[in-house]
Amino acid sequence: MKKHKGKIIAGILILFVLTVTYFWGGNYVKVDKPHNKDSQINADISGEPSLIDKDESKEQSDDVESLNTDDDLDGLNEDGENTESGAQTDLDKLGEKPKKSESSEVVEEGSESYSKEKGMIIDTKTGKDKYLTDPVPEGKPIPVEPQDTVVKDASYTCTLSVRCDTILDNMDYLDEAKWELVPEDGVIFPATKVTFYEGESVFNLLQREMKKNKIHMEFRNTPMYNSAYICGINNLYEFDVGELSGWMYKVNDWFPNYGVSRYKLEEGDVVEFVYTCDLGRDVGGHSSLGGE
Repeated sequence: MKKHKGKIIAGILILFVLTVTYFWGGNYVKVDKPHNKDSQINADISGEPSLIDKDESKEQSDDVESLNTDDDLDGLNEDGENTESGAQTDLDKLGEKPKKSESSEVVEEGSESYSKEKGMIIDTKTGKDKYLTDPVPEGKPIPVEPQDTVVKDASYTCTLSVRCDTILDNMDYLDEAKWELVPEDGVIFPATKVTFYEGESVFNLLQREMKKNKIHMEFRNTPMYNSAYICGINNLYEFDVGELSGWMYKVNDWFPNYGVSRYKLEEGDVVEFVYTCDLGRDVGGHSSLGGE
């Protein structure tokens, strides 16, 4: 009896050992516990995106790749420029730049046929007259050479003004010693009705009125252009406010493309001398200097 009892106990021990061995080193699969909230935050900080992040990244990647597909290149020329009216590619939207401001100035083209009809002699090789003047726009007066003009006693009236208000916006470029020469409103000689005589030019008018009103005026003769050139008025000279600054003139809102000595006055003309700080762009006269 004792012998059988010992065998039973031994069998139980063997069975126990086998059971323990099976669970510890056999086919038992360990199941990890779910991550808690803190462990998920640490995973995101480490740079591993969540499933939602991965999906969004894929969509963004697809959008960028679509910019280079053949479908998106339809309507573009070889240089990648858009040839379809009103069309705008995604590339345009991504790299869109602010539009440049456009000048409101209306550029009047010179008319060779009109200028010739009015008596202007145009060189067929240069397209200019002998004083390097381009044809004038249709309806505008052609230049009159001072040596061919006779001043008569008949008197007429016109309006003259001189201003330099553009300098007020560019005082930092003007020598401080000249600040006192610039009027607070920029007006050196207000619009005034003045007398001129038949055959006189804009230059004759300016020279007389500045002398009469004791306003400094300096000029130099330029034989190449057959005209006087206004260097300074009220001691404000060309280049005083930068390399693109100087005096310009206009008559009846038109900036002539020839000098003051060649513009013959007519009754009722409105003559304005204006100071430019930007080669005429700031006063609307850039086109008279050949600008675009």
